[in-house]
Amino acid sequence: MDLVSAARRGRETAFAQLFDEHHLPLFRFAYRLTGSTADAEDIVQECFLELLRPTCSYDPARTPVRTYLFGIVRNQWLKRRRKVEPTASVEVGRQESLDTDLLRAETSDLVARAVMQLPDTQREVLILAHYEQMPLAEIGRLMDLEVTAVKSRLQRARVSLKETLAAHALGLERHA
Repeated sequence: MDLVSAARRGRETAFAQLFDEHHLPLFRFAYRLTGSTADAEDIVQECFLELLRPTCSYDPARTPVRTYLFGIVRNQWLKRRRKVEPTASVEVGRQESLDTDLLRAETSDLVARAVMQLPDTQREVLILAHYEQMPLAEIGRLMDLEVTAVKSRLQRARVSLKETLAAHALGLERHA
């Protein structure tokens, strides 16, 4: 019996294992799509609730549970889509120097803002490929795209990010 079937039958250990294996990547994906911790938490919670519903259409013969769960997160995000500025999180700890910490936080915030400015379709592909390290074929199945379309969107996203970050760097040089 697979974990999803066991969880639907009320086995808490099966649900806990599913949650432990998939929660963090799903949360990261939802957060990077929304830029909001609260929205990401809500989306992931809804994702796991959907998986347990009797009307859930998950079929392990058709797709891996990971791909299915990412699809639920994506669908939830599409339903809630709105523009939200991301907040950069900075790990507090002893690092080389305060200047280094500030530079990292500024860079992280800059990249997060640049990612949020990408068109939705490019942002999704970039997040799944780069941050979640999902294979292009799996992204294609999730988004119902050919692999060539996934590659194209990923390439356009990278070019756009490069241009945005280069323009920012040029602006910094002019002000220095």
